[in-house]
Parts: sequence; structure tokens; C-alpha cells
Amino acid sequence: MLYFVVTLSTVFLIVFLLLLFMWRNGISPVPTSNQVRSALFSHLPDLKEGTIIELGSGWGHLVFPLSRKYLNCKVIGYENSPVPFLYSTLLNHHSNLKIICADFFQKPLHGVDLIVCSLFPQGMQKLREKLEKELTAGAIVVSHTHPIPTWDPTEVIEVDDPAHSTIYIYKVPSKS
Repeated sequence: MLYFVVTLSTVFLIVFLLLLFMWRNGISPVPTSNQVRSALFSHLPDLKEGTIIELGSGWGHLVFPLSRKYLNCKVIGYENSPVPFLYSTLLNHHSNLKIICADFFQKPLHGVDLIVCSLFPQGMQKLREKLEKELTAGAIVVSHTHPIPTWDPTEVIEVDDPAHSTIYIYKVPSKS
């Protein structure tokens, strides 16, 4: 009986935390589809060194492959929802990858070479303001599903998946 109560309590806690952070963040931690991940990785830049950040790394479906692709880079995944954070942290066996439980809006992005993200439209608006203040010229931002408002992508990739997903690639211009 105790085993049943503990198991049921754990399931309820996990569901509660997932729902709480979905409401708080305005988006659920949905894994990136295989088609989007494949299209995204076929268009990522070649970097020999530098810092790569995934904003909202969720269950690790992008941040783990990023750390394998960019072995000589420092890769950081920010995730503020505790359940996907714990899940991805337990699976992290990559020496160049650090998964941090934090709100990325509160973390500096200075000196980052590549940012990968997938946020909801209002989140992209808020992120645009942060990126414009903190990123240096030449940094690359890759967003899938929603564009960065008012930014002109250097490349737009239409993905052949059931959701008709779109990937937007941006290069931060020099500040005038």
C-alpha cells in the first residue's frame, strides 16, 4: 500500500510541476520532432570553438545532439521547468555540456556564438529585446516554429513535417 501511495504521489507531483511551469512559461516542454531536428542540424554553421546555448532545453532533444556536433564548444542548455531539467540532467554524460535550471531571461548572453530556441510568439518578442541588447555582431540565432519579430532571417527552411514547421536562421548585424 505504501508503494502505491508513494508512486501515486510522485506521479501527481510530476504532473503538477509540469502544468505549473507550462502555465508560468506559456509553453510546454515539447520535444523537437525528428524532421525538424534533422533539417535544423543540416543548416547549422560549422563552429570549431565557442559558446552555444539552447534557450529552453527541455528534455534534451536538441541540446544533446548540439553537444555531440560541437565537441570543442561549450554548450549550455537553460531549462527552468524542474521535471525536464532533472530528466535531461540525469541523462547528461557530455563533458562539454552544462544544463542549468534557470530562467534564461535572467542570464547574460554576451559572447555567445550560436543560440538555438523555440519559443511562443510573445516569448520571441521578449527574447528579441534581450538579444538586441546582449549579442555581439556575427552571432547566429536559430529559431524553429516562430520567427523573431522585425528581424530579417538570412535563411528560412520549410520543414516537410505534419506541422509544416519553419526554421529561421539569423545573423546578428553590426550595431550602427
